[in-house]
Amino acid sequence: MDALSPPEFAQLVRRLGLVATASGLRMPGFVSPPRTRTATRTIKWLAGDRALVAVRRLDRKADEVVGDMIDGVVAANRLSGSEAADAARKLAACLRN
Repeated sequence: MDALSPPEFAQLVRRLGLVATASGLRMPGFVSPPRTRTATRTIKWLAGDRALVAVRRLDRKADEVVGDMIDGVVAANRLSGSEAADAARKLAACLRN
């Protein structure tokens, strides 16, 4: 997969949001790029236990960006272990279709 354009990134956020909320997960906000120049992804915790995930799109393969987005949803929901793995698999499956 090539790098994601801004419209493709936005479309992935929408698709990810639909599956996340249908699965009972909170959907974080997404932006690109992170403020830290060297970071490929960051997460910022906001009031009310909400999260904002920043992902670098440019000069990266789409698969890497998608992986960071999925990890962001998992982190925003504070999942770990088998719960995190199950959620990541479900989210990844929705983005392959």
